[in-house]
Amino acid sequence: MGEMEEVDVDHITTDIATQKSPLVCESASHACNDRENIPLTGPVFKNPVCKVYRFQTVDSKWMLVREQMEECTLSFSIPKQLLSLYIQEDMSRVQDLRELGELSPHWDNLRKEVITRYGGIISSYQETLAELDKITGRSFKPSCCKAQKSLEFIPINLHTQRMRVTCPRKTDAFYDIVTVGAPAAHFQGFKCGGLQRLLSRYETEKKSFSTAYQCIYYSPEHTAKAQEVLSSMSLLQPFITNLADQLLQAAQEHSSPGLRDALKNLSDKTEQFVHTLKDELVKSALLALHAARPGYVSKNQKQTPVQGGQHQGQIHHGSEQNQSPIQGLPGHIPTTVVTESTVVCNNVEGSQTLTRDGGLKHQDSIPHHKEYDEEEWDRVWANVAKCLNCVIAMVDKLQEEDNSKQEQVPEQQLADVITSHNPGDWREQLCPVVTRLNECVMEVVEKAKRAMTFVLLQEAACSIPQGFLLQQRRDIVFSQALAALACGFIMRLYAGMQDKGFLRQLHMVGLVAQFESLLSTYSEEIGMLEDMEVGISDLQRVVFKITEAKTDDLSDLQPVVCGRRDHFTVEVPLPRLAFRTMPEEIKEGKPLRVFPVLFNVGINEQQTIAERFGDISLQERINQKNFEILEFYYKSLSEKVPLECLPCFQTQADVKELLETLGQNVVTKKRKNVEILWIAGAICRRLNGIRFTSCKSAKDRTSMSVTLEQCALLRDEHQLSKDFFIRALDCMRREGCRIENVEKNIRCRKYAFNMLQLMAFPKCYRPPEGTYGKVDS
Repeated sequence: MGEMEEVDVDHITTDIATQKSPLVCESASHACNDRENIPLTGPVFKNPVCKVYRFQTVDSKWMLVREQMEECTLSFSIPKQLLSLYIQEDMSRVQDLRELGELSPHWDNLRKEVITRYGGIISSYQETLAELDKITGRSFKPSCCKAQKSLEFIPINLHTQRMRVTCPRKTDAFYDIVTVGAPAAHFQGFKCGGLQRLLSRYETEKKSFSTAYQCIYYSPEHTAKAQEVLSSMSLLQPFITNLADQLLQAAQEHSSPGLRDALKNLSDKTEQFVHTLKDELVKSALLALHAARPGYVSKNQKQTPVQGGQHQGQIHHGSEQNQSPIQGLPGHIPTTVVTESTVVCNNVEGSQTLTRDGGLKHQDSIPHHKEYDEEEWDRVWANVAKCLNCVIAMVDKLQEEDNSKQEQVPEQQLADVITSHNPGDWREQLCPVVTRLNECVMEVVEKAKRAMTFVLLQEAACSIPQGFLLQQRRDIVFSQALAALACGFIMRLYAGMQDKGFLRQLHMVGLVAQFESLLSTYSEEIGMLEDMEVGISDLQRVVFKITEAKTDDLSDLQPVVCGRRDHFTVEVPLPRLAFRTMPEEIKEGKPLRVFPVLFNVGINEQQTIAERFGDISLQERINQKNFEILEFYYKSLSEKVPLECLPCFQTQADVKELLETLGQNVVTKKRKNVEILWIAGAICRRLNGIRFTSCKSAKDRTSMSVTLEQCALLRDEHQLSKDFFIRALDCMRREGCRIENVEKNIRCRKYAFNMLQLMAFPKCYRPPEGTYGKVDS
């Protein structure tokens, strides 16, 4: 963090060519080791660049403005952790498929092909992770590397920027923003569109894939439910085992309070476990799995033997039925359709084999060559609840007997009785029912795990190969989006540590994360926007937890990601002293939610073409949908947190009025309506939210937006003279942190615009003369 080269004082001329203005601003680069009065931005930021200005206010006084831009180590650490989790999850999925047991030739061949596909993804991710491990010292990906395969999981040009304002006789204020290139799969390209379009097309085509592969079609809701059941079981089963051990330990110690507490926790988790599995999808999937075993014969086949020609007709009929097996039914595949379709698959010999041998280990607990007992799952599932009731009854009995004994013994003999009581009695009596509960839970887990794995096998088989490619694309985009979100969350958390209202809002409702995008809805950028929309939406699957760091060393203050694709948790360690000041709910590990919203308004010449001759419906739909999310968040916040907890601003409009104005702008047909972005940003700041700004590379259009927002805040909140607004804006764009960002990315201090492009830009997004030109970006 050495001294940077001093920058000359900038004399800015007015719009009137013949008139010179007085000195209205000065800009200088400063070393950033004088942080004693600057709120911490967190332990994951490095390589700061600082600029300091003096701007004149309406009362002819001077304000001091300090810009500070930093890189974030999470650019690399979050994607590397995600890659490890993706590899771990896919390896676990392969193991589950191998443990599915013996399957008929058709299903066995599909399983081998799916395992081969998973193997390809695992190998690719391992190679990418190995390449990233070789990189040391770097903490951001420059825009010129956006299409580099080894860096495709890394966000583009991720930086934080803080503007700190010091005015006479006023408390210092600071404003934070995160800038990042739009999360998108640049290496894979956008020839066929982005994730939103590809996923929509894929879901439409998957039904025909299911017929071609003779699989059962499961909707996205069903596959999501299967993943949720697997995830819940993997979390709850160890919980139940551990709580059962705690119950026996309390019985061993003859502790009535300990016994009651352990029983309550065990009851809660077991009821949650039972509720998770109370789904017809599990039951119907068990039937489908049974029908996929070798030698399965349905009742229909027994009752109506058919010859070869007739049988082929039945196969065709079954496949046609599979095209829409869930119509009209709440949440599960109809049993009759499952039976028909799986019978068909079992009668398809190896002639349709598409892959090599997968080296499977065969083990099978479901009996073959006999009719499936459809009530078996209900009995197994209900046994868990029955066993829990037995445990509760036994604990009640033990405590009642103990209470009655104590009432019968004279007071002077009570101590002797307690001392002579054998503490092992309770444990001995509880042990059989607790053991039986654990056995029933394990039996349910084994059956449900196989059933849900079979659902995902069918979904994966229908997905070959397109579904696997889409999953990789989605992993890449999500990795970039999560790195940016984690960066913004940590910056916002450190900025708000002393704000009790903010911390209350954080654990009671969560934070809004507002992503501003300047992408056009034309050519390749429409594909980037389609990727970004899905990536930002997928952030709803993320929660944060605050933990106490082992030490205050930087290595122990790095966030840790855990979970699987359907749900990730980012654990943020705080220094011990900071952690102790947190509200109890946060210290106890309450999950902290984030509400991601995306607003997009294209501003370049390509957007001009889209608005006049193309289609901007994607932008309109995104803005309308995310306005509704933002409106829902505000309603929830208003119900749970006093609005006094929110920050105060000089401008009179409150959040409710701003939301009404935003809603009107979202539905108004107006070209390049950048007011949508301004109002959404203002609402985010008033809601204690996290602000993000993006374009393709977070370098050129993003710089115009960030500097415009900073000057607008100076004008509206700190009385920057309106006469000097444009001059201050040009000063920031010419000498501020954003032109430094451009140089870091392309080693040239010019924004990548030409005159023709700028003619299409809204005037306030145009850089000053001499700061732009044709460069490789």
